[in-house]
Order: sequence, then C-alpha cells, then structure tokens
Amino acid sequence: MIKPKNIVLSNQDANKDQTPEQGVTTKLRPKTKKPSMFRVLILNDDYTPMEFVVSVLVGIFFKTQEEATQIMLNVHQNGIGTCGVYTYEIAETKVAQVMDAAKRDQHPLQCRLEKA
Repeated sequence: MIKPKNIVLSNQDANKDQTPEQGVTTKLRPKTKKPSMFRVLILNDDYTPMEFVVSVLVGIFFKTQEEATQIMLNVHQNGIGTCGVYTYEIAETKVAQVMDAAKRDQHPLQCRLEKA
C-alpha cells in the first residue's frame, strides 16, 4: 500500500485562498451618444382636404384639435409644416402611417422627414 505524501503549506499559501484581495475596481462605462433627431414634415397640395390633414395630426401625431389646426394652417400658408421631432425609427414609422392613411383615403398628401 502506498501512503500519500504530506504536503505542508506555509501560512502565506494557506491564507492566500481565504483572504480576499483588496483594492478598488473601476468599471468604465462606454459613453452613449444621444440619437439623432428627425423632423417630420407635411407638404401642402391643392387636393387634400384640410379636415383630413387635421385628422392625421390628431390621430398619428397626438396633437390637440387646436395644435393640429394651427399646423394645418401653417402648411396651407407656407407650403410645409412640422408635425414633430422624433428619433429616426419613430419618425420613419410616422411618415409611413401618414402615407398609408393618405393612400387609403386617396389623397395626394406628402410627408417627409429631415434631420433636425
């Protein structure tokens, strides 16, 4: 029968596994950049009814009746009006919703986005 050899650990080696290391760890956080913002614009045309534009502004952009009317009048008088400023994905979705609503109701209303 073979006897195992006794292994002797010094106090320093024995305590190394039991004593936690001390020190300060700093975790670097990556700098997050604010997302680019985009302006959603409605363009004037001579065929889309003003009531439809107001309903789009209320239904898609959640404007009050008064805000929607003011934006619609701005579009009518200046040829273009800002519906809101959003991140790219939201702005793109809102443009698609406006274009779908206009197509569904057979209006030539145009909606665009531009970098704010």
